[in-house]
Amino acid sequence: MTEIIGKIHSIESCGTVDGPGIRFVIFTQGCPMRCLYCHNPDTWEVNEGVNSRGDKELSPISKEEKGSVLKIKQFTSSQILKQYESVKEFCKGGITVTGGEPMMQLDFVTELFKNAREKNIHTALDTSGVLFNQHNTAKTDELLKYTNLVLLDIKHINDEEHKKLTGHSNKNILAFARYLSGIKKPMWIRHVVVPKLNDKEEYLVKLGEFIGELKSVKALDVLPYHDMAIPKYENLGLNYPLKGIPPLTKEEAIQARNTILRGISIKKSCTTH
Repeated sequence: MTEIIGKIHSIESCGTVDGPGIRFVIFTQGCPMRCLYCHNPDTWEVNEGVNSRGDKELSPISKEEKGSVLKIKQFTSSQILKQYESVKEFCKGGITVTGGEPMMQLDFVTELFKNAREKNIHTALDTSGVLFNQHNTAKTDELLKYTNLVLLDIKHINDEEHKKLTGHSNKNILAFARYLSGIKKPMWIRHVVVPKLNDKEEYLVKLGEFIGELKSVKALDVLPYHDMAIPKYENLGLNYPLKGIPPLTKEEAIQARNTILRGISIKKSCTTH
């Protein structure tokens, strides 16, 4: 039987922020969203050597530069698991597939996770959930069958602001969160807090109230925005859209997390009365 080929940006061993334990992390190529704070713009396109955004306002990329912009690797699940076997003593947490957006390559990730689970390897899916189709869940269900944990990135709780931040609505994302809750699939909620974009108290409280509705959330990761991707944008010939916005401090991230937790408490107290 022919294995599915996955388009892979990179593979990282000994990842410590992509699920429980020390993990083997696969970054898939391709993402439909264009988050303003994205630190991996080189994962956007599925194909090699193109201007990732196609935005006329962006600096043009020369033919010579295109050859170095995207170097997409291709792997089968067997090849990836062979690499994992060589470092499994150091990556005992398991395998995480992130991106880009891994659900753009749903069949490949499903095959990889199925083969991993047959070897008793813990599997985690790091996704925005933007591609979830609540009217046809068959393929998603097949993937989730072999997924131990979903790391769900909620970018913004307000739909209109979410569109400004990512170019897409958050409706599929919130629907996916509710779906995971309904089937009791363990999930971690991840939220990057960006000054002036999603750090308002009202947004954080509403996000907490939404999380408070969910029944299978096991953790909340509040991640501070940083601007360390600026050199990467410059190397790719892309304009960095958030120049001038300062990184979020550790103290501000803690405060934001506490505000989200307050929203969760408000929701839970309402449902118990």
